[in-house]
Amino acid sequence: MDQHASTIENAIKGSLNIIEQDREREIISRRFGLSGQKETLEQIGELLNITRERVRQLEKAILVRLRIGAEEGQIEDLAAAEKLIIRNLTELGRVARTADLADRLYGHKASPAERAKLTFIASISKNLTAIDENDLYHAAIGIAEYGDAKTIHARVDEIVAVIKKNKKPMTIDELDAALDYEHPDHIKAVASISKLLASLNGLWGLAKWPTVNPRNIRDKIFVVLEAKKEPMHFSDIAEAISKSDFRRKNVTIQAIHNELIKDSRFVLIGRGIYALSSWGYRKGTVADIITDILKEAGEPLTREEIVKRVLHARKVKETTVLLNLQNKQLFDKVDKDSYTLAAASNK
Repeated sequence: MDQHASTIENAIKGSLNIIEQDREREIISRRFGLSGQKETLEQIGELLNITRERVRQLEKAILVRLRIGAEEGQIEDLAAAEKLIIRNLTELGRVARTADLADRLYGHKASPAERAKLTFIASISKNLTAIDENDLYHAAIGIAEYGDAKTIHARVDEIVAVIKKNKKPMTIDELDAALDYEHPDHIKAVASISKLLASLNGLWGLAKWPTVNPRNIRDKIFVVLEAKKEPMHFSDIAEAISKSDFRRKNVTIQAIHNELIKDSRFVLIGRGIYALSSWGYRKGTVADIITDILKEAGEPLTREEIVKRVLHARKVKETTVLLNLQNKQLFDKVDKDSYTLAAASNK
């Protein structure tokens, strides 16, 4: 056991040691999940043959006594554990998800029991704030001087409101300009507690926005292209996804290609090369693109101008454009090097 884990463990033992009755130690240990899975009031009541309400009353009374004992310095090694937690929280931005804090302290992916021990210490310490998990917030721990649970909830809600009002993802610097915080790291720390927010590639947005929380392959393709800001071959898109920060990134090249074909957000502009339709690219063959160009022009265009405009919309060879111009059913040559739409195709 490393030094940090030993410090936390000693504080837990010191806390349980001042609880006189075995039944009360059992209640606290099971309610917080100090030895494993956190248990409900009903489960503990059935085990101890008492009512759910009686378990709740005992838990509340025990925690009050533990908080008094902590404040009076009766709990051995608690001060050392508080100091360790506060030092790490200061570096993380004063508040952090319990899971993130535990991973950092233990030096590995913390178990539920290891996270529970930090929550327990925060629940009895006057210098720490424990934030319970619910539908809106992740379980978290903060430095008490930074605020109680209600204050931290309000800070989270404020960040969510700013992002909602902006209607698109924001960088931490942009959030810093819109909010009143001592340091941008504090914003990042508070934002990470919200279940309504997600972040990706330095951008923070609503968790329901695919640009920061892509849930399927199509959304991931969109994020990759949006970040690249230029057309990509489908094999390069697959490679970019495999190297990304996405939670699930094991996708096949064939799966990428299939999704590119199905989604109207993506336009094939060359052999295996795709762009976003929002960039102004249009679907269709090279002949379709030439037709649209001549219709928009409303007059004959030189071969050079047609090639230039097509290459702006498609990643194809110049010879491909010239070959398509030879289709007499679609295009008429009006002089040495100018073309217009054929009479039949102009109807």
